[in-house]
Amino acid sequence: MIDWDDAFDNSGHVPGSADLPDIWAREAAAFRASARPELDVAYGPGPRNRLDLFRPEGTSRGLVVFVHGGYWHKFDKSFWSHLARGPLAHGWAVAVPSYTLAPEARIARITREIGQAIAHAASLVEGPIRLTGHSAGGHLVARMVCDDSPLPPLVLSRLARVVPISGVHDLRPLLQTKMNDQLHLDETEARTESPALHARKGATPVTLWVGAAERPEFLRQTRLIAEAWAGAGIRDIYEPGKNHFSVVEGLTDPASPLVAELLE
Repeated sequence: MIDWDDAFDNSGHVPGSADLPDIWAREAAAFRASARPELDVAYGPGPRNRLDLFRPEGTSRGLVVFVHGGYWHKFDKSFWSHLARGPLAHGWAVAVPSYTLAPEARIARITREIGQAIAHAASLVEGPIRLTGHSAGGHLVARMVCDDSPLPPLVLSRLARVVPISGVHDLRPLLQTKMNDQLHLDETEARTESPALHARKGATPVTLWVGAAERPEFLRQTRLIAEAWAGAGIRDIYEPGKNHFSVVEGLTDPASPLVAELLE
């Protein structure tokens, strides 16, 4: 019998992970101080319906939106500002939204909020749109290109690429975890909010990115959606040596393979 709590326990299998939130917060604050973003831009009525917008020097080439993880019940945008560094260096504006966390919000509501955040950011920046997100954020950006996408048609038409990083694409196993005390998933929502159980909407290229040294469940989740969505424009990449936390650091490096894939 599978121990699903252990299967999704990234922190318990990555040495030093307890120190990472403090490190992320410091690096993000330092980057905000140097980048002078537009902070706390409201995209909805909730107190966490806010995004930070980082603009490049000169005219932007388009918009990148990064959606953070934390299993839908942890963190906010302030931990992740430094992940804008890579795309920003290539002339792309970067939006980093917060969203209402579980248990205050169910995952279906969080999906709608991210749709609102992307639509509002799109109204502020012209040009093509590229989406990326990590872990739960990977799930949320994948939901944007499902057959029931919450994005308006005009925003969908501007999508140039989606790169879910270490996403959770089949939520049904979470029903068997202690985490569900926070998420309050039931069988219906677990199915309707699982990207791997939906058809892909349109032909937006999707690259499913995961660290090759991650927990086996995250490798399985990536293979699952890659197979479910197999076809033109779908790729799955397993980055050598990267764990669940180090894999997203590629967004800080303008020369990283992850940034190259996102902006291809």
